[in-house]
Amino acid sequence: MMPLPIASLSDPRYYLANFRAALDWVTARYDDLLGGEERHFLARFAALPEAAQALLVRLVMRRGEHFRTSRLDYAEIGDTDTALAPLIAAGLVEADPALDIEELCRQLRLAELRQAFAEGLAEAGLSRATKGELTTRLPELMPAPRRYSAWWPEAPDRLVRLTAMPTCERLRLMFFGNLRQDWSEFVLTELGHQRFETVPFGAESRAFRHRAELDAYLALHDLGERLAAGEAVSDLVEALSESLSEPPQNPWLAARRCRLALRLGREAERQGDTALALGLYAQGGEDEALVRRLRLLERLGEHRVALDLARPFLDTPASQAQRQALARLVPRLEKRLGLAVTPSPAEPAPERLTLTLPLPLPLTQAAGGGVERAVAEHLATPEAPVRYVENGLITGLFGLLCWEAIYAPLPGAFFHPFQSGPADLYRPDFVSRRRARFDACLARLDSGDYREAIRATWAAKRGLASPFVAWELLDQELLELALASLPPAHLRACFERLLADLKANRAGLPDLIQCFPERGDYRLIEVKGPGDRLQDNQRRWLAFFHDQGIPAAVCQVRWQ
Repeated sequence: MMPLPIASLSDPRYYLANFRAALDWVTARYDDLLGGEERHFLARFAALPEAAQALLVRLVMRRGEHFRTSRLDYAEIGDTDTALAPLIAAGLVEADPALDIEELCRQLRLAELRQAFAEGLAEAGLSRATKGELTTRLPELMPAPRRYSAWWPEAPDRLVRLTAMPTCERLRLMFFGNLRQDWSEFVLTELGHQRFETVPFGAESRAFRHRAELDAYLALHDLGERLAAGEAVSDLVEALSESLSEPPQNPWLAARRCRLALRLGREAERQGDTALALGLYAQGGEDEALVRRLRLLERLGEHRVALDLARPFLDTPASQAQRQALARLVPRLEKRLGLAVTPSPAEPAPERLTLTLPLPLPLTQAAGGGVERAVAEHLATPEAPVRYVENGLITGLFGLLCWEAIYAPLPGAFFHPFQSGPADLYRPDFVSRRRARFDACLARLDSGDYREAIRATWAAKRGLASPFVAWELLDQELLELALASLPPAHLRACFERLLADLKANRAGLPDLIQCFPERGDYRLIEVKGPGDRLQDNQRRWLAFFHDQGIPAAVCQVRWQ
């Protein structure tokens, strides 16, 4: 494993040192995937004076591509114009670029807009308009882009555009393997705000194997951003067909394409374009997208088409969520077609409690929510404490017991030091690649040393970023209560269900746990306030608890 130095914040140009370290990391790992554009950038960057390098990194770390020079005042860099000149000469920054009026409105304050367009605003009766009103009206009056100096000849500063941003984004993607994380990870780690498990991996461990995979990721990300910005679905579908006419060969990227098709389909359905939505759902995979496709066909009266499409999945559903949805949908379709109705499996009725409680004042969401807190306070006794644990206790105990399996240094799982968990966590082969490791961890539940193993991991790893352990919730008191109250057979059953579908089954767990440590017993409690109903994932967990003999109840609250 090549060490990645993180600069001390005592260095005024710590961000530059970190950026250089990241570039060295990428170069060492991805030399075969670097194209001419990235190599050209790396060469130009290395040739820059240090102050110019520092300013470029500052720009890369900020939002957007357009910057006013009056807002680029950094003491450790010195004179902004002096640092900008080599960047402009190298083509990494464009001086006085053309920009549309929308971007200009983002750059100027209200007083500056009124000053820059005083005459035109007076003629249009907008002299006293708010910035929001100007942002809406000015594009109608001035649609053509212009240079900053042409928009506002009397401006007290200049405006520049960072032209190297697309290349820097590709390099960031190579380093992190995603575009959710950014260069602030270095700073947050140095400040101690986040700590990560140390996993050994070599230079051969990386997120991408082929340049086409990088291109596909960036194309999908761009389309997702455009969808979020409100661009027309039809335009995005056309762009998707042009940039990714064939599904990527990489299963991970193929799944990302399916998720984007699902998002596009949902938006098309929301807009009433049912034909487009059906086509997109057909590209969205065989789980949630199939269910949405079936429901839309049902709504359109295409009952026979929907039933024929659904029947092959009855015996082999893609997930428990799909099994649940089909159990409701297929009988409806059969009934509408006058066919014999397939009986739906009976859903076991959970134990139910009804409490009438005084309305908490104020009813807040703090400490697990007002209604959950009220129930916990009402039910708790010194011998049987109640804690708020929604989705945090079972998953936390699982994460502690199976820490070694989760952080196993397998190829493609870890490739930079800022990972809270393995990159393949929710991929279909995550568990199968580690089955023997998970089996070894779960075997401790049978041998009886699971408590010591969980305690040891809690003590050794406390505070490290984890996809399963919420340290602020799973404190030592709750840990000891759980270990004294939950039998190992129940833990194994829950952990095996988690492993069956980590992404779906980590949610839907009950809100509260009441522990009876003296007698080694407990009960899980799902709290519902007035008007609240059980969600599908909660129903699935409750049915599982019933089948496994795990004590769980639904508490319906009424306010006095």
